[in-house]
Amino acid sequence: MSRILFITSNRLGDAVLSTGLLGHLTDAYPGARLTVACGPLPAPLFRSVPGLERLIPLAKRSYARHWLRLWLDCVGTRWDLVVDLRNSAVGRLVPARRRAFHAKAARPVHKVEENAAVLGLSPPPAPRLWIDAEARRQADALIPAGTGPFLAIGPTANWLGKEWPTERFARLALRLTGEGGPLAGARVAVLAAGPERERAQPVLAALGPRAIDLTGRTDPMAAAACLERAALYVGNDSGLMHIAAAAGVPTVGLFGPGYPAIYGPWGPRGRVVVSSVSQPELLARVTADPNARGLMDGIDEDRVAETAASLLAETHRTCDQFASGSSAPAELPPLR
Repeated sequence: MSRILFITSNRLGDAVLSTGLLGHLTDAYPGARLTVACGPLPAPLFRSVPGLERLIPLAKRSYARHWLRLWLDCVGTRWDLVVDLRNSAVGRLVPARRRAFHAKAARPVHKVEENAAVLGLSPPPAPRLWIDAEARRQADALIPAGTGPFLAIGPTANWLGKEWPTERFARLALRLTGEGGPLAGARVAVLAAGPERERAQPVLAALGPRAIDLTGRTDPMAAAACLERAALYVGNDSGLMHIAAAAGVPTVGLFGPGYPAIYGPWGPRGRVVVSSVSQPELLARVTADPNARGLMDGIDEDRVAETAASLLAETHRTCDQFASGSSAPAELPPLR
């Protein structure tokens, strides 16, 4: 039985964007036993990967001892293939018949394309999610029975500089779901990680009974199970945005000082709205003051609403025809 070691990111968004490459391996090598090493936060997303033999949450330790721990966990196995997106020493020091390492692209390309280049795949396989029955049961409990198509929003991010003002999120949600809006009468699911919950409270308060409060109540897998039911997702550049896009949800990502060409929502249902203030100017402000505020103020509420409405109109016509975006597995050399 062939064994594959897949080492991916400790960051949620980057881990999601690596799932297309992992999914390609499950297609190309059916029956292979997979070990996935990743950060503790994205780990739940990998628990139902086909052929998973072991999931190793790689919690950081002082003096890089987490890498030593991973090496000790993996050195006793003769790997048929190691795919290392961290370009780590572990990928080089465990016994393996074949190895493939991430390398930074010579020019800026989307992270999905950069990951695909590790195995020379073209077109790049789209991110995918393996949402299991337990996560869907959690979603059943979190989304009120009878809730129809709903709007999902992600008003927080892992850095305050990437957060659109909460009052604009609230107004946008009310506009999209209010009378005459493209989702008139719909509920609004608000998602945020546990440590970000307090920052999402103003949005929940403004939405009142229209809100479905999912802040701090989901791990990434349960969030995916909730998001796959949404009619539309609007959020900051974050891991949740990538989960929504990977779940096939029409997704609008908001970018200020971030890099939409590299980290925009992947796929035909993804759109970005960028700040009217240029990225170099925003980054210069961060260089001058790492705690600079207002970096997302240049994103116009009308533009976001128009982009969301246009995307909804497009996907409403094509949703039954939309596939996951994953390509047929390209030919890879046999592991044995």
